[in-house]
Amino acid sequence: MLRCLLTIVRRRIALRLLLLTSLTVTMTIATAAPPPTQKKQVTDEYHGVKVVDDYRWLEEPGSPAVKEWTAAQNQHSRAWLDARSDRAGIEAKLTALYAKDTPSHTGLVSRPGRLFALKFQPPRQQRLLVTLASADDLKSERVVLDPNELEPKGQVAMDWFVPSPDGKLIAVCLSEHGSEEGTLHFYRTETGERLPDRIPRVQYPTGGGSAAWTPDSTAVFYTRYPHKGERPEADLNFFQQIYFHQLGSPESQDSYSAGRDFPRIAEIDLATSHDGRWLLASVANGDGGEFAHHVRETKAGAAWRQITRHEDGIKEVEFSHDGTLLYLRSVKDAPRGKILRLPISGHLRDAAVIVPESEAVIEGITLTEKFLFVADLIGGPSRIRQFGLDGKGERIVPLPEASGVGGLLAVEGHILFRQSSYVAPAAWMRYDPAVGTLKQTALFNTSPVALSDIEAVREFAVSKDGTKVPVNILRRKGTKLDGNNPTLLYAYGGYGHSMRPGFNFEQRLWFDRGGIYVIANLRGGGEYGEDWHLAGNLTKKQNVFDDFAACAQHLITRGYTRPEKLAVEGGSNGGLLMGAFLTQHPALARAVVAHVGIYDMLRVELDPNGAFNVTEFGTVKDPAQFRALRAYSPFHNVKDGTKYPAVFFLAGETDGRVNPANSRKMTARLQAATTSGHPILVRLSSASGHGMGTALTERIAQKADVFAFLFDQLGTTEK
Repeated sequence: MLRCLLTIVRRRIALRLLLLTSLTVTMTIATAAPPPTQKKQVTDEYHGVKVVDDYRWLEEPGSPAVKEWTAAQNQHSRAWLDARSDRAGIEAKLTALYAKDTPSHTGLVSRPGRLFALKFQPPRQQRLLVTLASADDLKSERVVLDPNELEPKGQVAMDWFVPSPDGKLIAVCLSEHGSEEGTLHFYRTETGERLPDRIPRVQYPTGGGSAAWTPDSTAVFYTRYPHKGERPEADLNFFQQIYFHQLGSPESQDSYSAGRDFPRIAEIDLATSHDGRWLLASVANGDGGEFAHHVRETKAGAAWRQITRHEDGIKEVEFSHDGTLLYLRSVKDAPRGKILRLPISGHLRDAAVIVPESEAVIEGITLTEKFLFVADLIGGPSRIRQFGLDGKGERIVPLPEASGVGGLLAVEGHILFRQSSYVAPAAWMRYDPAVGTLKQTALFNTSPVALSDIEAVREFAVSKDGTKVPVNILRRKGTKLDGNNPTLLYAYGGYGHSMRPGFNFEQRLWFDRGGIYVIANLRGGGEYGEDWHLAGNLTKKQNVFDDFAACAQHLITRGYTRPEKLAVEGGSNGGLLMGAFLTQHPALARAVVAHVGIYDMLRVELDPNGAFNVTEFGTVKDPAQFRALRAYSPFHNVKDGTKYPAVFFLAGETDGRVNPANSRKMTARLQAATTSGHPILVRLSSASGHGMGTALTERIAQKADVFAFLFDQLGTTEK
């Protein structure tokens, strides 16, 4: 009996020691210092200013040293994240929510007798290409292409697709591993059979890609990047041009059509008139929002004719239904937009204004046989106006308050559009302009969670120069403004991109922790027109960062939160925003999440896609632009001995839009400089790029890591 008791006691002591050891290991992982990063000083000189870079060597992705550094940092971050007690539970919850999510349809395209759409249907990793007889007939849905069958781990994605005029064939651009380096393939709609034609290098992240069919559905015009040997190695991802391919012929026999005189950083989008007679090429001058437009007939031997230049301020051109007129969205002397009409054989100087500038920002135009529809933006929420083809007889399409609208599409005299809000799932709506009725189609989402307890409140922060900046606040009804709410502030602020109301069921996990979610409409975006955009680009980029800081301060001053309970998040250009914010205001937030961001603004233009950003950010070659870039470049404004917030960087190793070296260098610099004791983590994924085409499981894993990081740093618990 005594021996038995002694055995039990010994086992209990051993168990306690094991638990204590396990707890010690967990605490050690949670508090372990990050792997050290070697410094190798390099000095550059710009306009007489010497700039030191200790981490230039981290720009070499293929070097053994960088691979070793990446593996060590990933291991460190993985250990820290996995040590959070709720990390696994968060991923399980997200996976369960996606399993209950209803399919969503995007990218609708109309052809005679059918609709084409991209269908996202969890738990499948990638979107499917499907057809429907109409938006009201789900039973007619047929799968044409399932990339998940091409690669079961979700590493093949559709960048875009274009059905032939008769709808019997589809040109599909496919890329791998989130790289957006696309090859054009062709499929039969009825059978899903892939044709032997295969055209490489039609798409690259720098300038995207596009294709347009001839009216007889036997050939395509397409965008093409140089092949090896055609240009120097450094230019292979530039100088996008237009080529012509006849189905059934070898790609080597394709003929050049246009583009030799386009800019090095041209981004070409192709479209045809409703009858297929005319081809339009919209040519962007990089990412700064300047466009030139060229037209030609699609018949063999026709010549191209330029109708607008980059400096003309024409943002969009659409064909009338009969192909005899062009409708142009212009910001020339009208920063919020106006609509011009022009005979297809006319000159821009002959264009007549048919919809003048108003208080709303004109975002896009859509035409039916009898009507012109104008998609407006009013500081964030959307509006749709209906006109006659002459711009007269204005009618407002009835929409719920604070709606976001996108994807306007003309279908047999009606229009379809996707409507969303902050608290309700998206739905495709059908509007009949003849009688003015609006009806929800069968293409709508239901949510695996309810947000009926959440309300959206719109307030305005005041920026450093007095500018009022919209702040959209999602909070539980009855939220107390006592400064104790964990709050996540999100923004973008660039390229004229507008943040419209949208629904995200993942936010349920944040609200269940008592969280407040906030979206800010900063300058640099397009919410108030071209002036709003231009007030936040090139040498005025600092306005964007001032706006964001003002929004953070507004939330604190109003009592929503306090710095210890505030987190901020952004991606890409919004990642740059995060870098600028944390270096300029290190004490204003407790945690920062930055996705695929740009942080070294002095070297970004040396990357292929960075060169396209020069028209948005500027260049170090210009003295004034260099000074502006140097003044806010996050990497160059990290100061040793500063108590920085906790930071989580996420980047994709196959990212062709933002070089992941930005995240590597910024991580190393902050880890060396901070004295706060807060974690500086980086997650460098080999299974993703800039975000487009990322497999669902990887997206869920990334989101789980972000939530685990934020919940830990803000000290949240489920309520």
